[in-house]
Parts: sequence; C-alpha cells; structure tokens
Amino acid sequence: MPTIGTEQSAPDGGEAAGAASGRVAPPAVRELAADGVYTALGTSRRGLPAAQARAGLERYGSNELPPAGRRAVWWLLGAQFTDLFAIVLIVASGITFLAYWLEEPRDVGTLQLALAILGVVVLNAAIGFAQEYSAERTAQALGAMVPRTCRVLRGGERLELPARELVPGDVVVLEAGDAVPADCRVVEAHELAVNNAPLTGESNAVGRTADPMAAGPPLEAHNCVFMGTDVVAGSGRAVVFATGAATEFGRIYRLAAAAPRQKTPLQLQVASMARRVAGAALAIGALMFAVRLPTGESAVTLFVFALGVMVALVPEGLPATLSVSLAIGVRRMARRHALIKQLLAVEALGSTTVVCTDKTGTLTQAEMTVTQVWAGGAPHPVSGVGYEPNGEVADGAPVRELLRVAGLCCNARLVPPTGPRERRRVLGDTTEGALLVVAEKAGMNLGAEEAAAPRVTEFPFDSDRKLMTTVHRTGVGYQACVKGAPGELLARCTDREWDGRRALLTRADREAVVAAGDALASQGLRVLGIARRELDGPRPAQEEAESALTLLGLVGMLDPPRPEVTDAVAACRRAGIRVVMVTGDHPLTGEAVARRVGIVRRPDPVVVTGARLDAMDEEALDALLAESSELLLCRVSPEHKMRVVTAFQRHGEVVAVTGDGANDAPALKHADIGVAMGASGTDVAREAASMVLLDDSFASIATAVRLGRAVYQNIRKFLVYLFSHNIGELIPILAATFAGFPLVPISAVQILAIDLGSDVLPALALGAEPPEPDVMDRSPRSRHERLLSAAVVGRILFLGGIQAACVSAVFFWHIGSAGIPFDDFTEDTLAYQEAVTMVQAGIVLSQFFNALAVRSDRQSILRVGLLSNPALLAAGGFGVALMAAISYLPPLQAVFNTAPLAASDWAVLGGLGTLPLLADEARKAWLRRRAARPKGGPR
Repeated sequence: MPTIGTEQSAPDGGEAAGAASGRVAPPAVRELAADGVYTALGTSRRGLPAAQARAGLERYGSNELPPAGRRAVWWLLGAQFTDLFAIVLIVASGITFLAYWLEEPRDVGTLQLALAILGVVVLNAAIGFAQEYSAERTAQALGAMVPRTCRVLRGGERLELPARELVPGDVVVLEAGDAVPADCRVVEAHELAVNNAPLTGESNAVGRTADPMAAGPPLEAHNCVFMGTDVVAGSGRAVVFATGAATEFGRIYRLAAAAPRQKTPLQLQVASMARRVAGAALAIGALMFAVRLPTGESAVTLFVFALGVMVALVPEGLPATLSVSLAIGVRRMARRHALIKQLLAVEALGSTTVVCTDKTGTLTQAEMTVTQVWAGGAPHPVSGVGYEPNGEVADGAPVRELLRVAGLCCNARLVPPTGPRERRRVLGDTTEGALLVVAEKAGMNLGAEEAAAPRVTEFPFDSDRKLMTTVHRTGVGYQACVKGAPGELLARCTDREWDGRRALLTRADREAVVAAGDALASQGLRVLGIARRELDGPRPAQEEAESALTLLGLVGMLDPPRPEVTDAVAACRRAGIRVVMVTGDHPLTGEAVARRVGIVRRPDPVVVTGARLDAMDEEALDALLAESSELLLCRVSPEHKMRVVTAFQRHGEVVAVTGDGANDAPALKHADIGVAMGASGTDVAREAASMVLLDDSFASIATAVRLGRAVYQNIRKFLVYLFSHNIGELIPILAATFAGFPLVPISAVQILAIDLGSDVLPALALGAEPPEPDVMDRSPRSRHERLLSAAVVGRILFLGGIQAACVSAVFFWHIGSAGIPFDDFTEDTLAYQEAVTMVQAGIVLSQFFNALAVRSDRQSILRVGLLSNPALLAAGGFGVALMAAISYLPPLQAVFNTAPLAASDWAVLGGLGTLPLLADEARKAWLRRRAARPKGGPR
C-alpha cells in the first residue's frame, strides 16, 4: 500500500510498519480533494477527538526525532588510554611493577620508574580528556528543529499543544511566522506560502494550495508542508500524515546518521606513526636485551635496561602536546569566527584540496537586493545592498509609479532590528522584501501609499500563472497591481506607461522588453515584470484583473555576493584548493554568482544539474570530476551532494563541505571536514558539521585553511623537536652497550624527566608559532603524505645525530677521566653520577637551541627573530632551571641518581648545545642559496 506523500511502499509491508514509523498508509493524500483527505486520514474538519489522539500517540509515538548520539564521559576518558603510545607505556609500567616484586633485593628505582611511566600515561589522558570534553560539549540541537508548541483542532476546539503530541490525523492551524510541526496535507490555504530552504536549499517562498495534485516527488507537492520549514505568508489548515522520524526531515536525519564520520588525515598519520615508532621501540629494546643477555646479568636487570631503551624512543609527551597544540588552533580559529567542534578538524582544514560550497548565505549575503530597474527603454541602476535603505535609484522620478505598484503588490514586511548587533530582516518572501527596500531608496513612503490605496482583494502567486495580483481602492476607483514572470506578464499587457506617458504596446516595444529582460537575466538577476490595470469594482474575476494590463517596466535583483569572498576564493586558488559550487538554485543564478566571486573564470564552465547526475554512473561521475576544473552543480538533492563528496574522496581528495540546511547534513557528516553556518544555518546542519562559521562567510573558511596549515607545520616542528632528542637519548645507551660499559648513560627516569619536564612546554610553544608568510602559496599536501616524511626524518637524524655525538662524547670523556676500569663502576660511583648528569643536562641544553632551530624550515632564526616567541624562551628557561634543580637539590639527586655540576661543566655543555642551531643555520643558508640559483646555471 503506498505511503502518503511518497507513493512508496511501507518498509516490511502493511500498516504495522507505518504505525511504528509515525506515518499512516492510506492512498496518497496529495491526489485527494480536501474532503477525501479527512476521510483517508480518519479525521474530520473538527480534528481528532481527544481519545483518538491519545490512542494515536500510543500507536505512532511522539512527534520528535531520536536524540543525537553523544559519547559518554566515561567513554571519552577511556578513549584516552587506547592510543598506541599509551598502551605501550601501560604495558611497560605493568611489567616494571612486576619486575619490582620479583627483584631480590627490591630496587626502589624500579618502583620509581613504574610509577613515573604510569604518571605519564595519566597526565596525557587528563590533558587529552580535557580538550576532547570541551570540544564535545554542544547542545542537543536536532530537537530544537521541531517547534515546541503548535495550534491544533481537537474535537472542534482550538488548542495550543506541545508539538511532540501531534499524531497523524491532527488538524494543524498555520499562520505566517509559524514553524511547521510535522508533514501535513494542506486542506485550506489563504495566500499560504512556506520557505522550504531547510529541506531543499532554496530560500524562495513557495505558495501552497489545497487542490489535489498528481503523483510526483514529495517535496514538489504544493499541497503539502513539511516539518522543519517555516510559514512565511498567509494562513491555512493542514492534516498531519507523518510525524517524527517518518517525516521528510526525519528521512534526511536517518541519512545523516547512517553516514560514517571520516577519519582526518592527521588521525591516519598519527596512527601510522605510532605503530612504526612503537614497533621500532619494542624491536630495539628486545635487541638490547638479547645483546646483553650473555653478560650474565639478571633477567630483571636486563629488562629494566631494555625498558630504558624503549622509553628513550617513545615520545611520551606527544599525545598531550598534540592535543594542546590543536586546542591552540581551535582558539585562534574561534577569534576568526570559526568554531571547531572536533580538535582534529583543525588540521584537516590545512590539508583540504576541494571545497564544495553552497551559494546562499555563504558566498552571498542571503539578502535579495534590487540592482536594476528598467523602464521606458532605459536602465536605472540601484546602489546599496541588503535590507537597509542605504543607496539610491539613479534618476528615480520616471520609475516611482513602477515602484509604488510593486510595493503595493507585496505581503512581506520589513522588521526593524531588536538589538545593536542585528540588522533589518524580512518577514515573508525575500523577493518582496527587496521591492520594499528599493521603494524606500527612491524616497517613497509605502505606509502612506498603502493608506491611500488600501487592499481589498488578492490573487496569490502560483507556479502555473507565475503572477501575483492585488486590488486596491483608490480615490477615483479601483486598481489592480500585478507582478510576475516577465514573459507571462508581457503576454497580458496591451499598452505601456513610460515616463508618465501611456501608449499602445507595439511589437517593437515588446521586443525591447524581451531584450531588456534577457540582458538582466544574463547578469544572473532574478527579473520581475510590473504592471497595473484600472478596474470598475472591488471584486473582479482573476482573468479580468490580470488582462489588458499596462506595463510599467522590469525589476532585476540578486542576492549580492559577500564583498570579502572574492579575495578568499583567490586565496584558495593560490593555495591549490579547488572550489566547487553545489547549490539547489537555478544554473543561471549559480553561474552568475560563481563568476562574480571568481569560482568561474572560463567562458565555458561545466554546469551539471541533479537530473544529469542521476543519469551518470560512477565511472562517468569520476571522469566528470577529474576533467572539469571549473564545475557548478545546481538543482542538487542531499543524496547528490553526498555522492559527489564520496566521488571526490575516491580520487584521494580531502573534501570540505559547507551547508546550512537540514538537507546538507548527510554531506557535512560524510565530508573530511563539514562546515556549517552559525548565523543562518539550521541546528541539524551544525550538529552534523565539524566546524561552524559564526559569520557564515566563505572568507572565514580561507582563513581557517591558513590556520589549519599552520597547525600542521607546527606539528611537524615539534615532531622534529621531540624525536631529535630521542636519538640523543638512544645513541649514548647503544654506545655504552657496544663499548661494554655495564651501566646506562641515562636512566629511564631521567628520560621521562626530559620528555615531560623539559620538552612538553617548548613543544607547546612551537605549536603556537604563527603561520609562515607563504603558507597559502603552497599546494595542499597529499592525503597519503606521511607525517614523518623523508624530509622530516632527515632533519630529525641531522639534529639528533649532532646531539647524540655531543652527549656521547661528554659521557665517555668524563668516565675516562675518572681513571676507573669499566667493571668497577657502580650506580653510587660519583664519576658515574656526574657523567649521567652531564648527559641529561647536555640533552636539555641542546634541545633549547634545537627549539630555536626548528621554528622555520628555511628562514634564518635572525630573520624570524630570536625574541619573537617569548613563550618558547620561557619554556626553555624552565627546562634548564628544572635540570639545575635535579643536579643540585638532594631530594631530586636521590630520585635521579645525579650529582652537582661545576661551572666549567655547564660552559662545555652550553658550547656543545649551540652546535645543532649553528649546523641547522648552515643547512638553511645552503637551501636558500640553492633555491635562489637560476635554473640551468652553474652548480
């Protein structure tokens, strides 16, 4: 049995399926007359009796959508311990605790090591949880799309009830300004018009009728209204036929819920890096255990040694550093009107290669504006944009009558701002709002005009006539004011009035009007014709009121592009980011806006409609996306949008999608980075997105991409910083092993002190580095590019190798100068304690200079500025102060087995510590010279 409004069978057949889903299943009500609708839905003009409504609520359930899934607090906290680095450290801590209990006698140092490793895991988890929990706290938004109350007829009585109590068969009373509470069939319509933008993406007001209609797509049924849309004009009554998840809005909600959330490139890269690093750490630790096993040391002692090797390789501070660095990016973007809901979305923006953007409100101002008035064979440009009456009509006197008639033939109203940050808005059709504003710009007082010519009759706009007519009483009789599609209007005109002179409409005049309309349309303007007729009485027949008209002229209007968007699109082009417009609007309108903002520059862009997409298979779609550099997708549905996003992702693109309506939610969720509108967008779009633009502007996307790229650059900087000193920790241990020295040059507890005490703060300061000047002049990186690329690994080995050579030389020089055979050294030997202290201090000092070196890839630190990142200098100073405390304070000496260093020791270490910075400056100078060398010149 077909379901109402969709002409499709209920899933799993029969009435039970319809009842469970909140949708009844009689014959399609769109095809029935009003009386037949009441019968089919088991109700009457008086509405449902109270008892029947209660039974319906039990049968169909509440008229609300399922709540959005939220990750519980315990789940967020537990997820912090599933990171591979965390797992490795947890296992290491557990085995170390076990080793402590198995030792005879028990070594308190082993217990300290176990506790220190566990403390690292807990600290990382606490930082990560705090950042994730802050990002996850968003309101339960989907429920807000359903209005809280609505007016319903129950047993002939008009009641205001919670919308959640609506059931199929309820008769709903609708008026201008109401939100539609469920999917309903209109049974009475008095100039009723709705805005279906949340479902279709088109912001035009669409008239509703109570007349039967033939079968077709649900959203094209002009005798139905749908949950989540708004009544913008008129009034009427409608009978509910679907509630909750069974509505069209609910269908889109289910589509969005089913779309998987894509992992960002950084998530994939960090996971890959973690596997490699953890695998290398375990392998090298196991190798060191095997190498020293023949020496006869106990298995527990050897294990603790191998564990120190492993800890030296694992970047314990990386998870916390990564989380806080991303959080810094979030705060920076928030200051630029971009609210990030998921931390990893920050970096995903930086790797974006394709932006699929909608038109209305993102590229444009979502404020229809008249830009041209044509009359008497001459154009009259109009200045100013938006709904504020700032601007003027050039030579406005000849078009005052045209604008008076257009203003009278409007149902919209301009609502003044209610707060200092608000602007005027339109209650009703935005096209009519634009006509009211242009009349004000011409110096007209429409309030006075309406008082002088009160309305007595109206013939509302419908899609067949493409006209709207109002009849007004004037001082000398009655007058019909007509506006509509130029072609339809011109066919009904017999004469014209230009420059105050009335004359017959000749063939040449008609050709001039058609040419003027085509010229306006070619500019992407929406064109309306304006006419009038004198009448004998207040109640003419529609055909009489709309025939033998006097043509006054044409009006051209558009939703103007945001002024900042053109520069933002150009910045995306320079950055190698492809911008594709995806809109539900008409192709001509879409192309005109795309040209104005620079998305389209060629004379022959590829414009594809939803109907053409339906005819394409996957292979044809892939070919279209690969070959068409300038592409516009118009008249598309939510399924089309998500299909295009999926196709781009198959090509390896990192896709950002913008949207504001509920119809955009599936694509927003499926994209690598979903960008919703904060000011004009729907709650369901904001719920599905990873990022919300607080100002709705595409320019904020370009700014966010710039900041996202900076985040990735900074992540690489602190990776070089963190991993380079890991080499400085590992090489001395390996050198001591192969040299036959019985003790480690640096203990696992000292390594943890360096990783967390001396490294995390500088790494965080590196994460706060501002974007480099040329960040938007580079091409996006590939989705498959490794975080630890060959260039990054090479720099890690270069800087880490210098540190390792320096601290290894210091260690063996100090051990050798003691004049004690290797086998006689114990952990209590003063020379050994001084040597390990010098190794730890040497790594800390060299890392201070290393942090300065990695601030840029090619620029000299002198050009960047030694003092331009004071947080980095403060963090490095804290690390050196902590190292001094470990060297000189007895309680810390006991924990780390260190000894006080002499001033000469610090001088030697300071000199060696500058070597990584000096060596990297030389490397950068060589790279700059090579880049500046002319191609084909001497090598």
